[in-house]
Formats: sequence, C-alpha cells, structure tokens
Amino acid sequence: MSQLTTIKSIKHLTHDVLQIVLDKPAGLTYIPGQAVDIALNKPDWSDKKNCFTFTSVPEDDHIEFTIKTYPEHKGMTNELLSSKPGDEVIIYDSFGDIHFKGAGIFIAGGAGITPFIAILKNLEKQNQLSGNKLLYANKTKADIILEDRFTSMLGKNFINILSDEDLEGYEHGYISADLIKKYSEEHLKYYYLCGPPPMMNAVEGHLASLGIGEEFIVKEGF
Repeated sequence: MSQLTTIKSIKHLTHDVLQIVLDKPAGLTYIPGQAVDIALNKPDWSDKKNCFTFTSVPEDDHIEFTIKTYPEHKGMTNELLSSKPGDEVIIYDSFGDIHFKGAGIFIAGGAGITPFIAILKNLEKQNQLSGNKLLYANKTKADIILEDRFTSMLGKNFINILSDEDLEGYEHGYISADLIKKYSEEHLKYYYLCGPPPMMNAVEGHLASLGIGEEFIVKEGF
C-alpha cells in the first residue's frame, strides 16, 4: 500500500547529510528503528523506490528522515538535494528487524546511525536512556551526524571513533574488540549494530571473539 505525503522542510545536518521532515500520512505506524520505501512523485522518479529509516518517533505529528547524499550516483539522494517544501513523496509500508530489546551498546558506522536516532530519541522520551552507550565510527569529525544532540542525550556514554583524524576527546582508528571491551559493562547485555557490510562483518567478528552470543546481537545492514 502507498500513500502520498508532502515535504515540510529540508536542511543540511552535515556536508553530505540531509534532514527531511514530511507530513505524516494518516494511519502510518512504525517501530523506532524501522524503515520504509519512498519514491518522489514526479516524472521519471515515481517508480524508483529507495529505503530510508525513520528518525522521528511514532508519536510525532510528522515523519523525519536523515539521509546521506551520494550526488555521484545520480539517484534519489542527488535528486533530494534540489527538492523543496511542497514537493510530493510516495511512501509505502514500514518494515525492518531492528528494535530495542534492552539496555546495551549501540555500534554505528556513518549513515548506519539512522535507526539508532529514532530508538535513542524514543528511549529519551520514555526516560529509559540511562546507561545505554553509543559507539559511533566516522572518518572525520565533520562526518558525525547530530554530534551535539547525542552529546546532550548521552554525555560520556557517547563515544566517537575517527579513522582519519586524531583529535583530543575522540577515539582514533577503527572499532576493535579491545575498544568494545573497554566500554562494555555487565548490565549492557545487548549489542545493536548498523553500518556498511565490511564494518558489520568486522564488528560481528569482534563480538564473537569476546564471547557475545548471537541472541544478544541486534543488527541491520544497509
């Protein structure tokens, strides 16, 4: 099933990431962490679906997406760079396996942060955020999505890892077994993963080496 909705606002969060707010279609439901297929309601684009994760929470009176743009692909994300309020979007049914199961460590790479934006916002709203941690890997500080927002939400439990910059207050390199172990705590039973396939594979290997059972790993690829 599909519905038509309209862009309310669109802005840059980073040099290559857009935040797009749309009117919420009647009856639309989703679980924080889920995604949806959307298409642009204009010639040559209405049959080209792309999947994006909700970064709003279900109770909001709007829906929001946080989207990394790839102009060189000449696809929908490039087209969104020239979109404006009032443009129409076709939205389909929500789907996705990633959802909150219990206190844990969220491990994200780049645009893989998107399902965790909604989950962490929702936990904050329900006063269940305390103790959860976010390990967020990027190339540079300029690539970090919503750094100020996560800092205010999580404080010292927001840990950034930068591969291409070595800055004070930021971990340097890549997510390793030692890094995961450094921030692990007994009460944080679950490990939530989302990022590019090479990172996902590496982190799953690290978790296996640390003896983390698959039942405690919640993941979504993109």
